[in-house]
Amino acid sequence: MPPAPKLAGHPAYRQIMAVFTEADAPLRARQVREAMDLEIAPNNINNNTRLKPKRLTERGILAETERGLFTQPRP
Repeated sequence: MPPAPKLAGHPAYRQIMAVFTEADAPLRARQVREAMDLEIAPNNINNNTRLKPKRLTERGILAETERGLFTQPRP
């Protein structure tokens, strides 16, 4: 079994993964921000929250099932 991909060191990545661990369905960036009790503003969603799941997807930690909809890959 290959080793698990490394999670980026920024605390926000750990918070995002905690949200996905509790989620029972794929989430959009806005839903992630709401679950993290962060301010909902278009610039924050676009510049901060959407980029982090994209990076986690590139590392194989999350999967993007459709544009802007993220989930944990299932074995």
